[in-house]
Amino acid sequence: MIGAHQPRNKSRAWYITILRWAAALAVLAALFHFLPVAPLRAALARVPAIRFASILVLYLCAHAVGILKWRLVVNTAGSRLNLSSSAQCYLGGLFGTLFLPSIIGGDVVRLAVGLRRSPRPAAVLAGNVVDRFLDVAAQATLVLAGLVLLPGSLPEPFAATARKLLLICVVVAAAVLLLLFLLWRPLLGGRSLRFRRRMARLRSAPQAVVFGWLLGVLIQGTFVLLNALLALACGLFLPFRVWLFAWPLAKLAALLPLTQGGMGIREAVLVALLVPFGAASSLTLASGLAWEGIIITGGLIAGFAGFVLRRLETAQQA
Repeated sequence: MIGAHQPRNKSRAWYITILRWAAALAVLAALFHFLPVAPLRAALARVPAIRFASILVLYLCAHAVGILKWRLVVNTAGSRLNLSSSAQCYLGGLFGTLFLPSIIGGDVVRLAVGLRRSPRPAAVLAGNVVDRFLDVAAQATLVLAGLVLLPGSLPEPFAATARKLLLICVVVAAAVLLLLFLLWRPLLGGRSLRFRRRMARLRSAPQAVVFGWLLGVLIQGTFVLLNALLALACGLFLPFRVWLFAWPLAKLAALLPLTQGGMGIREAVLVALLVPFGAASSLTLASGLAWEGIIITGGLIAGFAGFVLRRLETAQQA
C-alpha cells in the first residue's frame, strides 16, 4: 500500500510545483502588463556583466557563511556533522527551494542529507528548526532597524504613519514573544523526547544561538546591500535605510507558499513598498528581476557544488 501511494505523492508534488511556477509567471506577467516595459528593459540593460558577476560571487560568499551558521546551530544541538556534510545539506536545500517539488524541496532536502549523516537525527531536526527561526529573527531585526531610521526618509504625513507602524510592530513583537513563552511547552508536548532534549540543549547554550542570530543579521544585511547595489546599476537611487525596511519585508512575504521560491511575490511586494519613497515601479521591478537572476544562478551553482562534494566524498570512501 505504501508503494502504491508513492507515485501518487510524487505526481502531486510535481503538479503543485508546476502550479507554483505558473503562479510566479502570472504575477510577473501582471507586473509587465501594468508597468511600462521600455524603462524596465533599459534598466536591465544598464547592469554591467562584471557587476552582476561580482554580486553573484559575494552572494555565494554570504551563503558560505550560512553553511557555517547552520553547522554551528545543528552541532550545538548535538548533530556531530562535519563541514562537508553540512555543506551538502545547506547547498542541497538552496537548490531544492527553487528547482525541486515542494514535498522534497528546501528544508526537506537539507534534512534528508543531515538525517542520514548524523548519528543523532533529532539534533539535526531541532537545529534546523532553530536555524530557520534565527533567519526570520534576523530579517525582522533588519526591518526594525529600517523602521527606526525610516521617518527621516519620508514627508511628514508618511513619517507620522511610519512612527505609528513602528509602535505597532514593537507591540506585535512583544506579544509574539510572550505567546511563544506561554506556548513553549504545549508546542513541544507532541514531539519526541529526543527532539525536546536537543531543543533544551540549544536553550542551554544561548551564546551559540545569539552568535547564530548575529551571523544571520550579517548574511541578510549582505543580501540587502547587494540588492541595493544591483538597484543602483539599474538607475534606482534610494537611501540604504529604505532598503533595510522594504527588502526583508518583501522576502518575508515571499515565504508564503504561493509561488515557487517566492518568485513574483517578492517583486510585487517590493514595488508596492517602495512606491511611497518615490521609487519608479519599473526600476524597482528591474532590480527585483536582476536579483532573481542572482538567486537562480546561485541555486544552480549550489546544486552543482553539492553534487561535486558528494561525489568527492564517495570517491574518498571507496
